[in-house]
Amino acid sequence: MVEPERLEKLNALIKAGIEPYPYSFGKTHDAKDIVENFPKYENQKVSVAGRLMSIREHGKLAFGDLQDGSGRVQLWLGAEDLGKDFDLLKYIETGDIIGVHGIATKTKRGEISVKADKLILLTKTLRNLPSQWYGLKDIEIRYRQRYLDLIMTPELKQNFIIRTKIVDAIREFLNKKSFIEADTPVLQPIYGGAAAHPFETYLRDLKMKVYLRTSNELYLKRLIVGGFEKVYEFSKDFRNESIDTTHNPEFTQVEIYESYADRDKIADLFEELYAFVAKKILGTTKITYQGHKVDLSKWKRLTMIDAIKEKYKIDVLAMDKKELLNFAESKKAKVSGEETEGEMINAIFETFDKEIIQPTLIMDHPKETTPLCKASRKNPNLVERFEPFCCGMELGNAYSELNDPIMQRKLFEGQLKGRGAEKESWTCELDEDFLRAMEYGMPPTGGIGIAIDRLAMLLTNSVSIRDVILFPFMSRE
Repeated sequence: MVEPERLEKLNALIKAGIEPYPYSFGKTHDAKDIVENFPKYENQKVSVAGRLMSIREHGKLAFGDLQDGSGRVQLWLGAEDLGKDFDLLKYIETGDIIGVHGIATKTKRGEISVKADKLILLTKTLRNLPSQWYGLKDIEIRYRQRYLDLIMTPELKQNFIIRTKIVDAIREFLNKKSFIEADTPVLQPIYGGAAAHPFETYLRDLKMKVYLRTSNELYLKRLIVGGFEKVYEFSKDFRNESIDTTHNPEFTQVEIYESYADRDKIADLFEELYAFVAKKILGTTKITYQGHKVDLSKWKRLTMIDAIKEKYKIDVLAMDKKELLNFAESKKAKVSGEETEGEMINAIFETFDKEIIQPTLIMDHPKETTPLCKASRKNPNLVERFEPFCCGMELGNAYSELNDPIMQRKLFEGQLKGRGAEKESWTCELDEDFLRAMEYGMPPTGGIGIAIDRLAMLLTNSVSIRDVILFPFMSRE
């Protein structure tokens, strides 16, 4: 809440003719630069600005810690040097934003400081910061009031700086390979590209229901039809589903499509991209995530069927529907009995996919898992798909993209009917424009969607997606 004492000081400032919210300040140096390169700045004139995080007064002398966007530096505030400006200290408290002109120097104890000869109040704050000693411990407050979290835990900014660098590195990687970045609609009249619950809204001018996109896949494929042979997009997608440590209703992914490529070529591209990004950001592909040591340049390729064999010592392809159901139920898989054999196989795999720690591409999924993928050349009941897993997280999704328009229509129609408990998650209606585009001819194409938030989790050793999203979605207070 607004502190009465701070309000009193604000009013006193105004009464004294001191502007508590001036327009600007001529900042010339960052705190971190002064501290790390002190010999360069010693006895030089500097101007710093930031939030006063602590102040220690000793009569006509005070020392404070100023925190700006780069780090902290000590302020040396003496009455002799500041003159009348020293009187400002009776109005200033921790949390206030101030500007200081002065000399970079060291105290008698050898502490690097800015010895002020001019002090300016830039923002009078009305709320007290949490205790420096106890910090901001309430996890809900940290996520809900991210601005306060960043003030009290400035090192957290590194997570978001790394996230930005990840996007920059992916863009650099793809641009060097002649991919073109696209920009496709977020508001869609028909949602598709993922079996997911959408967010609905209403377009008043056209008197029609529209959706926030669950995926940008179908629009990027339209561009492939139109002649873009290599295309990608960083997309904000929205799914009206679960919120947990790896899911947020609004999330970011990069979708990449390449004409004349298949799943295996996209797998090579993915492995190269992941290694490039890790090396670019961290200087190494070897990372430690929550105690697990992994090398993001070494990916094992394993079919889903073989992964189940390794885990449970069974061959699910040799089992009939009743045997699959009994086994799935024994492993507490999410099944109702209405599923096809392929859906049960997928449900069995999902009972242990979070146990996959070392970088692994899970390949050749049952055909029922996606209507947008080509059938496997080895087994028509499987599709040429892979999902990368690492440290218990699924990190993406890739296909040899289906480009047979007749088969695509049949699969969409089957998807539209839905099955059992999942009926609500199927597409709302046939996307006739996408099917029309397919009928004009889409070349053989490989595609992948890569989860940016989860990649950021890996490279920052963050246990929750909320630690790499600046403003994760929260329920209303």
